[in-house]
Amino acid sequence: MKPFKIPFGPQHPGLEEPINFMFEVEDERVIDVKPRLGYVHRGIEKIGESRTFHQNVYLAERICGICSFAHALCYTQTVEELLGIDVPLRAKFIRTIMAEMERIQNHYLWLGLTAKEMGFETLFMYAWRDREAVLGILEMISGKRVNYGMTTIGGVRRDITEEMTERIEKVLTHLETRAKYYKNVCTRDRTILKRTVGIGILKPRDAVSLCAVGPTARASGISEDIRADEPYAAYSEVPFRVITYRGCDVASRVYVRIDEIVESIKIIRHALRNMPKGIIRVTASQRVPEGEAISRVEAPRGENLHYVKSDGGDKPARWKVRAPTLANLLALCKMLIGVNIADIPVVIAGIDPCIACAERIVTVDSKTRKQRVWSGTELWRYANEWYQKR
Repeated sequence: MKPFKIPFGPQHPGLEEPINFMFEVEDERVIDVKPRLGYVHRGIEKIGESRTFHQNVYLAERICGICSFAHALCYTQTVEELLGIDVPLRAKFIRTIMAEMERIQNHYLWLGLTAKEMGFETLFMYAWRDREAVLGILEMISGKRVNYGMTTIGGVRRDITEEMTERIEKVLTHLETRAKYYKNVCTRDRTILKRTVGIGILKPRDAVSLCAVGPTARASGISEDIRADEPYAAYSEVPFRVITYRGCDVASRVYVRIDEIVESIKIIRHALRNMPKGIIRVTASQRVPEGEAISRVEAPRGENLHYVKSDGGDKPARWKVRAPTLANLLALCKMLIGVNIADIPVVIAGIDPCIACAERIVTVDSKTRKQRVWSGTELWRYANEWYQKR
């Protein structure tokens, strides 16, 4: 049989968000794949140039609903470096607790969605039921289940009280028990093993050469974690273990995330029991000195990078975001080579893709074939004219 091409997306039951993959298939096996982004581009970086540094904290949270705290933290750390602000130690501990809470809820959400792609609906419902306990704690601390509004330039906006600590400890005990149960299920259930072991292989040398990040890299034996390699918040004060597996397949990506849930619980417990007293934020200037800075944060999906350039005003001259899904996209294409058509959704789910936060778009003049950079006003005008024609 000759190779033939199959379009996958941008709208497909196996995709949570719009992205297009063009698969070249031979005998039910993928022999080549080309991804295409651009279906949900929101122009957030450009929007940020017209808002103040403080307003952009809330915009950064909305880059991704599941990694909202990671993006806000990464952005605020960048601005704090430009301002030369020393964040209070108690605020750093609270930031660490929030970051690990977000990691737990993200991994539970991922486990449920990946189970759904395998056809394991019961595990999907169980994982999401337990995720509700984490969301309840996040809501108790911040008042919100998503886009918590906790971090701000100079610290955090809300404190964690003694009463909150007691409730958090109870929930952590429950979540730790459940995580160990899921590890047992995922290492013994025949359905899961058939759909994950030896599927979506990413060898260590490919993980390194393609710059894979987060659980995707660690499941290929690469001990890479920003929390350990370049500590931020209170991670230099908290002992923890970087979880790695050498299976290089979807199964290893499952095990890394489940073990990280247990490790996150240990981090939160240590932070709660050793949190120093003191203030939770300091005043930050509206105007930021001229300069540029980069911050890196280990989001649940992997390395999150924010770059901010200031010209001395109250708005950024440039804001650049590199989300972990964008970093893992090339590695995903490598994983998909050689898999059966039926395994495509499981392999894609294995990197925990967030397409909206990875989005990039290039505008090209159809006549001259030259690339063009649009201003915010031009984009706004074009969008209104486009919709009026329809």
